[in-house]
Formats: sequence, C-alpha cells, structure tokens
Amino acid sequence: MVGPSASNNYAGVYEGRLQPGSRPALLIVDVVAAYLTEGSALFMETAAAAKDSNRRLAQAARAAGVPVVFTNVQYKPDGSDGGVFYRKAPVLKAFVEGSPLGAFPDDLTPQPGDLVFTKQYPSAFFGTGLAEALHADGIDTLLITGYSTSGCVRASALDAMQYGFVPLVVREACADRHPAPHEANLFDLQAKYAEVISEADALAVMATHSA
Repeated sequence: MVGPSASNNYAGVYEGRLQPGSRPALLIVDVVAAYLTEGSALFMETAAAAKDSNRRLAQAARAAGVPVVFTNVQYKPDGSDGGVFYRKAPVLKAFVEGSPLGAFPDDLTPQPGDLVFTKQYPSAFFGTGLAEALHADGIDTLLITGYSTSGCVRASALDAMQYGFVPLVVREACADRHPAPHEANLFDLQAKYAEVISEADALAVMATHSA
C-alpha cells in the first residue's frame, strides 16, 4: 500500500512560519574550490550554479549594508583538530592547511569588511565564536547558503536556530552531491528549523534592510 506523501504526512503538524527580523546577515558556508574543481573527490555538478547565486547575494548584501560572513575549513597536517569527524570522513584531507582545494573561488572571495570564520566541524558555529560575533553586532536573522545542503548548511541552520537567529536558507544558493539529499534536507529544514526561501526573496529581505 502506498502511504501519504511527505507533504500530506507533515500537514497539520509542522506548519509554523518564521518572519525575518530587522538585522540580517549573509552566511556563506564553505563555498570553496574543493566543491567546484573537477577531479576533486568533493566536486559537485550543481556547485557552480549555487556559487553564482552566492555571488549575486554577496554583491547585494554589501550594497545594502548587510554583513557578509564566510566560512572555510582547515585542518592541521595530521587532521588531529578534526576529531571524530575527520576520522569518519577521510575526504576532509582536501582541507589540510595549504591545500588549494580549501581556497575561496576567485569570483567569490571575502572583501574588506566581510568576516571569515575557519572551522573544523560541520556547523559554522561549533568552536568558532560566530554566535558571539553576530550577537555583538545585533544580528537577528541569517540568510544561509553554501555547501553542502545535507551537511554543513543543515548543521549551520540548525545551530543558527538554537542560538536564537532566524535561519533563512536560500534554495538556489545551496548545493549537494545528489538532488535527493538536497531536496530532503530542504524539506526537513523548512518543516522544523528554518525558512527555505528563494534567491529573489533573499534579495527582498536585504532590500528591506537597506530601505
């Protein structure tokens, strides 16, 4: 017997909605060369399109006076600062200090005034001081983008909610290795933890802040 669709199954249970606050920031999670370079074990075919969306969002954020925050990943040569995560996913050796795969792409690099947080675990918040920096700046809303949807984007959105920020995950600006985990995680984020919005809606949030 075929059961109800996921949407029907969740209907009437997870239907809450969050509204943006008055002070947004753009959080770009791990948009780095490892996901954009063919031949890399982490290469994703959809990463380039998501990067282009991120570039447009970053330009709009700076123009609107919305803070832009980048994260990247970096490990000691022996991976000892990566703990269990590094042991579970040996592909993370792509981010050992000095690897070109850990670099930001030439057309989406931090600019003067942007913030950069280097992390060793999936969430942009874990062990980085990001929450404290955002709270100190009065940020109440995060437009969250990057790689990958089912991994570091999801972990960062979940922690954003737990730290009291309204998480707005921008669909076109995220990417994953396969459409199934991408869509499944966007569905679950929307249901329980965040708002999944379009790039156009994200631009509107930033334009409202500018106005």
